[in-house]
Amino acid sequence: MVFKAAMNTKEQLLRYLKKEQGRFVSGEKVSSRLAISRSAIWKQISRLKEEGYDIESSPRRGYALRSIPDCLLAGEIREGLNTRLIGRGPIFHFQQTDNTNNQGKALAYEGAPEGALVIAEEQSQGRGRRGRTWFSPHSQGIYATVILRPLIPLSETPKLTLLAAVAATEALETQTGLPIRIKWPNDILANGRKLAGILTEIGTEMDAVDFAVIGMGLNVNVPQASFPSDLRYPATSILIETGRPFPRIRLLQSWLEALEKYYSLLLQGDFDNILSRWKFLTDIVGSRIAVEMPGRRYIGEVQDVDGNGVLILKESDGALQRIFSGDVTLLTV
Repeated sequence: MVFKAAMNTKEQLLRYLKKEQGRFVSGEKVSSRLAISRSAIWKQISRLKEEGYDIESSPRRGYALRSIPDCLLAGEIREGLNTRLIGRGPIFHFQQTDNTNNQGKALAYEGAPEGALVIAEEQSQGRGRRGRTWFSPHSQGIYATVILRPLIPLSETPKLTLLAAVAATEALETQTGLPIRIKWPNDILANGRKLAGILTEIGTEMDAVDFAVIGMGLNVNVPQASFPSDLRYPATSILIETGRPFPRIRLLQSWLEALEKYYSLLLQGDFDNILSRWKFLTDIVGSRIAVEMPGRRYIGEVQDVDGNGVLILKESDGALQRIFSGDVTLLTV
């Protein structure tokens, strides 16, 4: 499969219409500026209308952009995005899909380049850790997956989840002003309630990392009453926490920018700074916790988090346990 990275004709046309700020521009002028035929312009205008852009067409005056849909479309994501890699390659947009990580893995196996982005307006089978469901209503959240191809040992891939969580936390704090924290290993909390989650999956080839897909589900404009009854207390959204709706595009851009920053640090061998930031945002070292795992429950005090994000837990008898995954509950006594 051939993956196109450069801005395509449709995106160039959209950017041109935006610059005109609602004024009509003639088909002849667009044709000359973009070096495409009048029939090609009409074809791309039709595609933009199908995506939800309100474009007024007049035989004598040309075309004018009237409104922009609240959709996470490629042209909207790239405009104002301050990255060099992530989001600069192909962007795959779905109105609905099973989940973006599944799509990302399929595209990665087909050769999608590093930095490619998968976006969905709705997921029918949104997933969290350990097969849990992520509630993914249409146009009310961000369901995104980034494809990366890091040249790191397989043993170091847990670092990707940590850096993605740090990136999400910093992006959300910057954009919303909310107090955001990380719950080990990959939940993002606002005022103690689950706002977002990170899911990293790895593709290997000959015991080496072929690709990683990092998915984020973020509850943006989900009203309290929309959550399923069993999720209404643990789950929250930016709308619930702030009392007002938020533009999804800028939230997504902010996460992609922070993700690229921390991914670059990882590749430069500077993971210590990422881990230090992660520890600060989790504030879990020294806490007494219970960890639920399949067939086992551990209780103890967190001694440290190692360079791969593994919890070092000290039980009451002094035994040290290395906890790679599990459900954590903070114990107050």
